[in-house]
Amino acid sequence: MRAILGSYDSELTPADYSPQMTRRMREAEDMVQKVHAHSAGLEAQLAQALEELGGQKQRADTLELELKMLKVQAGSAEQGFPFSKEEMDSLRMKIEELEGERRRLEEEKKLLEAQLERFTLQGDYDRSKTKVVHLSANPASLARRHLGEEQARLQEECERLRGLVQALERGGALPPELGAAGLPSSKEVAELKRQVESAELKNQRLKEVFQTKIQEFRKVCYTLTGYQVDITTENQYRLSSMYAEHKADCLIFKAAGPSGAKMQLLETEFSRTLPELVELHLQQQDSIPAFLSALTLDLFSRQTLA
Repeated sequence: MRAILGSYDSELTPADYSPQMTRRMREAEDMVQKVHAHSAGLEAQLAQALEELGGQKQRADTLELELKMLKVQAGSAEQGFPFSKEEMDSLRMKIEELEGERRRLEEEKKLLEAQLERFTLQGDYDRSKTKVVHLSANPASLARRHLGEEQARLQEECERLRGLVQALERGGALPPELGAAGLPSSKEVAELKRQVESAELKNQRLKEVFQTKIQEFRKVCYTLTGYQVDITTENQYRLSSMYAEHKADCLIFKAAGPSGAKMQLLETEFSRTLPELVELHLQQQDSIPAFLSALTLDLFSRQTLA
């Protein structure tokens, strides 16, 4: 199969890679736009955090000033005026509430300062204090300009080829802007058709080889592991054991992690009959191979005893 793929790739011309280059440039352009959008979002969050920090700080200063005034008033009142015990207790409770509010505001202030520091470490900055200098030869700008030039060239080439195809389909004279030099000879046209037919034949053979290998791989997995694996929907796989007592007995796993690194067992009628194996091998040991092996031994022993 590698030899077939290598021979197929060796017959490709450099022009065949132009769609891939265009696609990669578009992906790079999309990534640059996403980065700009993410930066704008972070700037908005930073401005909001700075505004909230200023408001909280102003409120904390005001409460602290009121607390000092109340303490002064309470001290002078205790010296000059004979307050009752209830009034003194009420003033003390008010002072304690204000002190609790001040401590809470100080904690919020520390959290906002930590959040501001984290935003700063992530690359955010204060536009009122920081000036951004852009390079005259910015790589992103150069890439966009080259992409625009390449797209214009490809568009012009497509228009020229479209006119050539239309002229050939009509069987009339070529447009003057194409010129007689752009018309391929009948021998070249036949050679191109032969190459296209050869490429289609190779693709068909590759599909047949892949299909055969896939079926062979499925049979080998079924023979070695005792489980037939079928894809039900996207990221979901059904496992049927060769020792199952009923045809409908199956397990369904769902890929939860990136690239199928983490699998989760979905509940089915058959899985509800295996609480002990699920609790031991999946919940405690966190091992799907051990669970499948134990299930195979259990089903095999049932058939042997039967």
